[in-house]
Formats: sequence, C-alpha cells, structure tokens
Amino acid sequence: MIKKIGVFYEAIKFEHTIFALPFAYLGMVLAARGLPSGWQVLWITLAMVGARSFAMAMNRLVDASHDALNPRTANRALPRRLLRPLEMLLFALLSLGLLFFCAWQLNPLCVILLPVAILFLLTYSYTKRFTWLCHLVLGITDGIAPIGGWIAVNPTLSVANLLPPLLLGLAVAAWVGGFDLIYSCQDLEFDHKMGLHSVPVRFGIAAALRLSTLMHSLTIILLLAVGVLLHLGLLYWLGLIIAAGLLIYEHRLISPTDLSRLNVAFFNMNGYIAVIVFLCTCLAIYIRLP
Repeated sequence: MIKKIGVFYEAIKFEHTIFALPFAYLGMVLAARGLPSGWQVLWITLAMVGARSFAMAMNRLVDASHDALNPRTANRALPRRLLRPLEMLLFALLSLGLLFFCAWQLNPLCVILLPVAILFLLTYSYTKRFTWLCHLVLGITDGIAPIGGWIAVNPTLSVANLLPPLLLGLAVAAWVGGFDLIYSCQDLEFDHKMGLHSVPVRFGIAAALRLSTLMHSLTIILLLAVGVLLHLGLLYWLGLIIAAGLLIYEHRLISPTDLSRLNVAFFNMNGYIAVIVFLCTCLAIYIRLP
C-alpha cells in the first residue's frame, strides 16, 4: 500500500503544486487583506490539491500512449504498468470529488463557477493535438488558481472586486504559459514526429524562447498593475524586483542551441518566484511601508 502511494506521488508530481498553490494563497490573502479563517485556508488548500491532482491524473491518462513512445516520459507509471488506467481514473474521480466538496464548503459562487475550472482542467491535455496555443490554455488553467483563492474569501460580484484577481490570474497565465514554452522545447523532435502541436514545432525554438520572454515581461507588468491597484507598498515592489531578476536569470540559463540547463530554469527558478512573490505580498500586507 505504501509503495502504491509512492507511485501515485511520483506519477502526479505533487511537488509541482509549488507553482500554483502560492498564487492561490496570494489571491486569498489579498481578498482578505490579511489571513482569512483557518477553515478557509484548509478548504482552499485541499481544493488546490484536488484540482491539480485531477488535472495531472487526466493528463497522464490522455497522454499514456504518447508517453510510452517518448524517451523522456517512457518511465512514467502508466507506460511502465506500475499503475493501471482504471486506478488512475479512480484517483482522478476522487480528486474531483475532493475539489467539489471543498468548493461547496467555501461558498455558493465557488460551486457555480466550478464547471469552468473543471472544463480547463479536463481539456487542456487535448489541446496540443490540434493547436499550438496549448501553452496559453495551460497558462489560463493555472491562472484560475488566484481567482479561485480570491473568490473563496470574497465572493462579491463587482468590477472593483473582480479586477484585481483577474489581473492576477492573467499574470499567472502569462507566467505559466511562458515557462511551458521553455519546457516544451525539449520535445520538439518527438512532437513533430507524432504530429503534435506547440510553438516550437510551429515556429521553432528561437521564436518560442522570444515569446516566453515577452510573456514573462507581461507577467511583471500585470503584477505591477495589481500592486498599484491595491496599494501594496514597498515590500511588494521588492518581491517583484526579485521575481523579475529570477526571470531574467531563468532566460539566461538557456538558448536555442543549449537547453542543457532547462530543468534548472523550469523547476528551480519558477518555484522560487512563486514563493518569493507570495511571501513579499504577505509582508507588504502585514508590515505597512510606503
């Protein structure tokens, strides 16, 4: 049983939650202008776990046949038959049930909007079969996280209330879409051979890296707009400066002719960015500096 849990943990990549969870928390603390109730934190956390686990489980099921043929992914649990498709499907359904239960515990608006989130969680894995915009769809899927965190705490429907989380969601969408462009460069030959779609396949690696730079620049601009709109102060700006520096460093790690440090750029830098922006925002809220 313990071994099976370990296989699921590796298959779903729970540690990658570090990319989206801090931004869900960011939406949460900005909506509350501080720390919300303990129950809200608990249900938001479990909702994120359920959402990401459902999305990853479905991704593994959808891509199982391709993963078996790709040398980079051939050692995943389904191609190696360490898990059966039925087990992965049951796990996905349990994760979806957890997501629904948490939304129900939070507020009615979360439940009403849940089908929109599920639509993106379920379908983004299919997009690379027919469009090179798949990176943007993945970005939007993760961009739902801070919007969900905000609505979970403050479900008021008004332009003034929804503009900050929408800008924050777009920032995360641009950030995730940008680093997915980098990550997809390593599968260029395989995707081309299998008839899969991506920006590197359609326009080449150099164009993908340039577009990634533009999207990450947009991320910083949108986060600046959030800071101005919510009057977040000096510590927030410090966090953005650090995040911008890490993004610049991330892009200096790779080039069209050298992707050898891609994993460092993808995993390390983006994990640091998510945590630093969240922590600096929390400090900005609790320590009011000009």
